[in-house]
Amino acid sequence: MSSLRLPRLSSLRALRHRDFAFILAGATLSNIGTWMEVLALGVYVTKVTGRAEWTGGVAALTFLPAIVLSPLGGALADRFDRRRYVALGTALELLLAGTLATLAFTGRLTVPAIAVVSFLNGCVTSLFLPAFTALIVSAVPKDDLHSALSLDSAQYNLGRICGPALGAAVVTLVGVEWALLTNTLSFLAVLVGLAFARGATSTGTPPTGSLWTGIAEGMKVAREDPGIALALLGTLLVALCIAPFTALAPVMAIRVLNLDAGATSLLVGAQGTGALLAALAAGSLADRFGRGRLLEWCVLLIGLMAAAYWLSPSLPVAALAVLGLGSLYMLTNTGLATLCQTRVPAEMRARIASFSGMLLYAGFTFGVWLQGALADRLGVRLVTASAALSFFVLAVMLRSLRPRAFAVLET
Repeated sequence: MSSLRLPRLSSLRALRHRDFAFILAGATLSNIGTWMEVLALGVYVTKVTGRAEWTGGVAALTFLPAIVLSPLGGALADRFDRRRYVALGTALELLLAGTLATLAFTGRLTVPAIAVVSFLNGCVTSLFLPAFTALIVSAVPKDDLHSALSLDSAQYNLGRICGPALGAAVVTLVGVEWALLTNTLSFLAVLVGLAFARGATSTGTPPTGSLWTGIAEGMKVAREDPGIALALLGTLLVALCIAPFTALAPVMAIRVLNLDAGATSLLVGAQGTGALLAALAAGSLADRFGRGRLLEWCVLLIGLMAAAYWLSPSLPVAALAVLGLGSLYMLTNTGLATLCQTRVPAEMRARIASFSGMLLYAGFTFGVWLQGALADRLGVRLVTASAALSFFVLAVMLRSLRPRAFAVLET
């Protein structure tokens, strides 16, 4: 695999590898378009329905299929050429995005239509995202894996910075339909990146048994490896208690702070900025403190930071708090993902990634719906801050009962 000459900053090491750089560039442009769509649809649903339950519920539909389909997607990804498999999934996402844009331009966009397309998009993502994770892992050597996953998170969160700002401008100036069209076209960037990344494909020996046998083998590895088991549990709890803040930004801006789409854009962008800065520093922080210690402190602090965000009295305070929350969220998820991927052979990477995705989406789906529904009845601040503080209590209990719980990250 060819490499590019870049500075030796540890967080950027993965960019030396040509295939990874092409894949990352395509994904970055696509995610900017995706976050334009997320903001446009979030604002649309919130304004049309006026209910946090609907905003959270529609967002949850994107992740609901992963509860069932992620393990199947992981098993399929370990059997095929991952580059072509990801290209197929991207083409389907382009088709679904185009459907929303067409409905908007023809004046037929409705909340039920958004819900249906969101669910179908969740099905596609569930089946193909494990392959994308395994693809970027196979594009770099093991020593650069933490850098690759950090940069992948960075590009995702760069979309959070640019996408909502562009989305808010487009929605304000020319309407929701143009934001949806921009997202549709952005998927072409992924296809171009994959076309140039010809060296990134499957590695290892593909499984020869049935799909269900492959899934069972992956579950056995995940259950028996203490590091992977701990990482998967952490992924579930973060998704359940903390992650809903990503989908409920319109609720925070519009219902809690009594502002508009511009405030939503600012909050989402601040979260993305924090995550991007953390991603660029992740490699250096891990080298200095160790991956285990870094993850331990992130797990202990993220609940307190989330509570501070939800209890913020004004937009500037909320933006500052979500900047820190975005940083901790990125470092926590990257640390958990790195642990999973470094402890499995190449031929099982997609399956392990699929289990992580399944728990992430299951926890997020239930968490965002439940927090949204309870917020309509008990109050947004009370429900969301309580969930965040509950996570902090669980983290302290884990730290007390198992003071060396994250030491496996250093092995």
